[in-house]
Amino acid sequence: MTIEEVSTAPRMRAADRRELILEAATAVFGAKTYVGTTTDEVARAAGVSQPYVVRLFGTKEKLFISVIERAYGRLLDEFRRALPGDAEGRSERMGTAYTGLLVERGMLSVIANSTALGGEPEIGRVARAGFSEIWRFVREDAGFSAEETRAFMAQGMLINTIVGLRLTGDYGTETAATEVLDTCFVDSVEKARNLMPEAGEPW
Repeated sequence: MTIEEVSTAPRMRAADRRELILEAATAVFGAKTYVGTTTDEVARAAGVSQPYVVRLFGTKEKLFISVIERAYGRLLDEFRRALPGDAEGRSERMGTAYTGLLVERGMLSVIANSTALGGEPEIGRVARAGFSEIWRFVREDAGFSAEETRAFMAQGMLINTIVGLRLTGDYGTETAATEVLDTCFVDSVEKARNLMPEAGEPW
């Protein structure tokens, strides 16, 4: 599904319409970044008018903040669902939960983009809060050591880089890209490649 294919249903509840706009905004921001996106593009992707988006969220900055908060909320929900089970397998289950977010267009790209905007007063504040909440969850709820948490979070950031660079298109033809994909997606490279866009494709 491309970002242009997200559409609304008639007589949709306000909460459902808001969620659909956030889903569309995640796809658009994920493909074009915060700086490159307009509220008009988000409105078109969601199948609503631009004034409606502004009326609901206010500025583009506030819309992006809502998208960031939703993304981190989704990530925490997936981590919580992955926790039950033996302690030895928790890292693998949580890693699978993280890469599972690839099924929603733009989700991991939005999280990565938010970390690049730490200098923006409001966006940076929300992005830092989301990052810190994830760190605390992994340390306290999941029970990882500080070193385990560092390694786990670093792996997530590397996956974000793979998504942002569209490295899947170089798999099998470029040594570094092939090796990093094999390392990050053990036993699931093909699945990851099917979920991630290649160079030139929208996300």
